Amino acid sequence: MKPVEFAKTLEQRGFDSLWAPEHSHIPTSRNSPFPQGGDLPSKYYDVMDPFVSLTAAASVTSELKIATGICLVIQRDPIQTAKSVASLDQISSGRFLFGVGAGWNAEEMADHGTNFKTRMGLMRERIEAMKIIWTEDKASFNGIFVDFPEMITNPKPLQKPYPPILMGGAFPHGGRRAIEYCDGWLPHATRPEYGDLIHKLPEFKEMCNEAGRDPDTVPITVYGVANDPNLLLQYRDAGVKRVVFALPSAAGGTLIPILDRYAKYNDLVK
Repeated sequence: MKPVEFAKTLEQRGFDSLWAPEHSHIPTSRNSPFPQGGDLPSKYYDVMDPFVSLTAAASVTSELKIATGICLVIQRDPIQTAKSVASLDQISSGRFLFGVGAGWNAEEMADHGTNFKTRMGLMRERIEAMKIIWTEDKASFNGIFVDFPEMITNPKPLQKPYPPILMGGAFPHGGRRAIEYCDGWLPHATRPEYGDLIHKLPEFKEMCNEAGRDPDTVPITVYGVANDPNLLLQYRDAGVKRVVFALPSAAGGTLIPILDRYAKYNDLVK
């Protein structure tokens, strides 16, 4: 199902948002273990550029939020990425959510010149540099990994000061980074090291309070939630802002019945 048709179908059924993943490529060496365990699913080898597919989706919708889930900022030039984000936020009339992360595939990021051991510092600097590009008329940045002299780049994002930056990553480290320099947290629903995320949400809120940040200012979007109405209600009652379902790469005949079933949950969790 192509992005245009898919986005229309989601908006017609009242869904909140459409999330596009990112992998530039998958090296055939496959030395990096898949975080969820087991073999790497085939969908990881077949991924469109998210800024292209989301632009197509934005052009045929008016209410549906569009989001990267996640943008691998460690593999992207921050100046050009800031331009792509601002452009997409303008084209979508302020409907863009900027999901970001450092990724896990060391071989993939190495092909982009990124050192796995220093990727977290690189990610933070690139995000901080993009914030400056989006908010200052004349932007410059001088860091360990990112360094550019004063420049002018427009347009600025429509959303002010910039689209919400949602940090992907597991508990506790991903959550801690979200608290430190982002506008929300985007964890996966399950991880082998701690099972279901919902049991960690009280600890996350405690982390927010310890850092002097109101948990309400770090909304949680949970990715990869199972098809379980009771679990959705638990997430709602735990204060989760939204959940994101993973879908197979398939034609409309397969996807539309799934979406019709999920659409019924919108009324359930209100």
